[in-house]
Amino acid sequence: MTTSTTAATTNKTAYAHEHAPRLAMSERVPEFYRAMLRLEAAAAKDVDPTLYHLIKIRASQVNHCAFCIDMHTKDALAEGETVERIVQLSAWEESRHFYTERELAALALTESVTVLTDGFVPDEVYAQAAAHFDETELARVIAAIVTINAWNRIGVTTRMTPGHYTPRSV
Repeated sequence: MTTSTTAATTNKTAYAHEHAPRLAMSERVPEFYRAMLRLEAAAAKDVDPTLYHLIKIRASQVNHCAFCIDMHTKDALAEGETVERIVQLSAWEESRHFYTERELAALALTESVTVLTDGFVPDEVYAQAAAHFDETELARVIAAIVTINAWNRIGVTTRMTPGHYTPRSV
């Protein structure tokens, strides 16, 4: 028995098999993928990077997009976000004291736009966001939310595999 076989046999924690991606959108429809990258760049323009990361991580959590959670969490950490705020993000409503009122308004809007089960964004959620952002800022926040939701749908549908992303240099 080899050393690696022995380690695998005696290791009480055996990880599940990593699934393979279903298809590579960037290869199959490169013009669409390039358009998504341009959409991402436009959505990110003039949005506070810290807020942008929170939006992307929270929408990805709601949509169960493991690839995007992996990517955006790593990017946020690389750009100075704290582990504590990222960990608490999945329960932000109960962990409000970790976030600013502006971030809380954006998170509520992110969830409302991401989960349209009632078919609309509640007026009180929109009004709260509008109280913290001027119209241009609010439009940019909505653009960020819409863009990450599109990416999440690509990631979940094509089964993009998490765990291999390396953040860009800051």
